[in-house]
Parts: sequence; structure tokens; C-alpha cells
Amino acid sequence: MTKSATVAAVAVALAAATYTVATSSGDLTVPPGAVYINPLTYNVLGPNSTWYAERNLSTNGFNPTNTAPPFIQVFDPSFLTILGPSATIRPIAANPGFAFAHEAPVYDRENNLLFFSSNDGGPLGYNGWYNNSVVSYINMTEVDEAIAANPEDVNVQIVTLNLSDTVQMVNGGTGLYKGNLLLVTSGRALLPPSVVLVNPNPPYNTTVLLDNFLGRQFNSLNDIKVLPGTDIMFFTDPTYGWLNGFRPEPMLPSQVYRFDPSTGQVRVVADQFIHPNGVAFTADGRTAFVTDTGISGGFEGTDQTLPATIYQYDVDPATQSFMNRRVFAYADSGVPDGIQLDTMGNIYSGCGEGTHVWNPEGTLIGKFYLNSTTAEMMFTKSGLVILDEETLYLANIQAQGANLYTL
Repeated sequence: MTKSATVAAVAVALAAATYTVATSSGDLTVPPGAVYINPLTYNVLGPNSTWYAERNLSTNGFNPTNTAPPFIQVFDPSFLTILGPSATIRPIAANPGFAFAHEAPVYDRENNLLFFSSNDGGPLGYNGWYNNSVVSYINMTEVDEAIAANPEDVNVQIVTLNLSDTVQMVNGGTGLYKGNLLLVTSGRALLPPSVVLVNPNPPYNTTVLLDNFLGRQFNSLNDIKVLPGTDIMFFTDPTYGWLNGFRPEPMLPSQVYRFDPSTGQVRVVADQFIHPNGVAFTADGRTAFVTDTGISGGFEGTDQTLPATIYQYDVDPATQSFMNRRVFAYADSGVPDGIQLDTMGNIYSGCGEGTHVWNPEGTLIGKFYLNSTTAEMMFTKSGLVILDEETLYLANIQAQGANLYTL
């Protein structure tokens, strides 16, 4: 038997063993890594509930079962279709004291590598006005082999890329885009934010596609996606570089931009945000989602009356501007940061105590609960990888991610 066949056989055996110990909650059978939370049980808390004080801060998570993290919360039976019968969640890589896994996840399916960036401006990012963040990757084949060998103790190697100095403070990414990592940078000091292509193979040569809006530097680019069926890029530009102390005071509104690399045309497609952050599209390209993390103000502090909101838009078929803005969801913990979709149209976003999942109608159906802030996540052949700053987690779920590849 080949090495890959052995790994696959062990994984199947583990899944079967896991399924046999699945627990039941009422008429609902949930996977061993999950608990069921019936919303009806918590609709009325009464005037003496201690939860009002405990949840007064948006960073405090909703964990009424007091289950030790990491685990999966099921708020609606439909979430079980996403999870599958043997879903669990486990750490796969860690580097305590360094926020190496923050944002910009890009999955190279052919080589089974997951790329990501460290925290740009966070206290454990070890960067700022004078120091850059780093981009790294993890080999998911090594993760599969490590889980098969010892599922209780997995900590695979993290490989850091030596990138061009033109790449400063990577915060968003998607792809592969025509074989490359498509990244947006927040810029650093007077070095401009930019849209860049990076070859995923050594020596990781870099091409800058855009670093200004008709002569004006952007504030600090945050996230990027490509409109399905096109080569056209859409990216967000909040002011977090300034709010986190590594960029000058902003000179543009916080907006969402459209960039056509074939013509060089760049224009605004949505505004009226506090801090536009994550961006994503449905598979048909007709609907866009943008997260507003206005509640999180960097050195200005936290204002819980500001948005922690995912907005939904129609994409104009002629102009590709974002129209008919409406609230899709409000995150009960932290802010909805990066955003991804699965093939069933469910929406995933990194929030205050883990990754939240809403169905296409905007109903919260489940959470991957870590009890710490996560910004992003990405689907791989092994499952959903969650970026939790100092740790990477893998949830071996059966849902598949929407296609982000551009040929």
C-alpha cells in the first residue's frame, strides 16, 4: 500500500470510529466535536441573569453549555449537513507568542499548500512603522499524515516566504489567480498599499498591479476577491493602518473598489462604511457581501454601537457597482472580519470567539468556537482551516469551499 493510501485508510478508520461515539441531544444526533444549542432555551433570561454583565463586552463569547474549546456549536439542524457525521476541530500548528496566522489565506490546491499572513499591527505581530509582517504557508499533506499518525498531537512546520520589499503588511488574499497568489497589502509608513501577484513557488517573484488611486495612496487595503467568471478584482480599503500605528492619517474615505487589470481602470463601487473589511461573492457573481468592522477602532478603542455587520448587495450586471445594500447579519461576538462561502451558499466569517456560519437567508446556524478572535478561514481538501493568530485549527467538515481559482 502506498503512503497516501495508508493515510487515507487511517483517516477513514478514524472517521468511522468517531461516528460511533457521536452523542445525541433530543432527537438530534451531533458529531463528537459538537454540542447542540436550542435557541428557544435562551430566548428569555430574566432580570437576574448574570449573562448581561458577562456579555457586556462583544469579545465575550456565547457558550451557555460551558464546553471547553475548541468545539463546534450547532444552532440549527441544517448545520449538520455542513459538518458531516464525524466533524471535529483540532489544532494543527502553533507558535505561541507570535500571531503568525492572521489573514490572507490562499489555498494552492495543486500543491496542497495553504498560504497566510501574520497580524499586521497587532500586539503579537511584531511589526509596525519600522517592521513588516510575514507571509507563510503550511503543507496540508503533512497535516493529513500527522493526524493519521497521532491525531492528539499535531504541530506541523510553518514555512515563511522571503518576499520582495515591495510587499508591505499583507492583509488580504485570494486565488490562485492565473497561477499566482493575489494579495493586497496595507502598506507601511510612507510605503504605499498595493495589489500584488506573488508566484507561489520559489523564488516567489512579485508583480505590483496597483498602488494608487489616480495618484493618491490608498489608506490600508484589507481584503480582495475576484468576481466569478471574470478577471476583475474588488478590494476594501479601511483605515486600520493608521488606527494601528503603521500608516499616516488617511486621505480617502473607507470604500470598496473595483479594479480591471486589463484596462487599468479603478473606481469606487460602494461607500458609507466605518471600516469595510472582508468581501466575497456568491458563485453566480450576482450578490456581494462586505463586512463592516466599525466597532473595532484601533487606538480609538471599541464602540459597541458601531457596526459589526455583514452587508449584502446586488451586483449591477452592467456596471458591477454594488446596489441595494441591506443587512445580512450582525455578529454577536467581536466583528465579522474575513468572509468565505461554501458551495451551498452558506457564509463563514471570522468573529470574536471563532468562525460563525450563516445560511443564505442570514440565519446563524453554527459556530466553530475557539474562545479567541479569528479573522479568517479557508477551505482545503482536508477541511476548513481556521486562522487563530497563534494557532491554526482544522475542522474536518464535509462542506466544500466556493471556487476562488481564476484561470
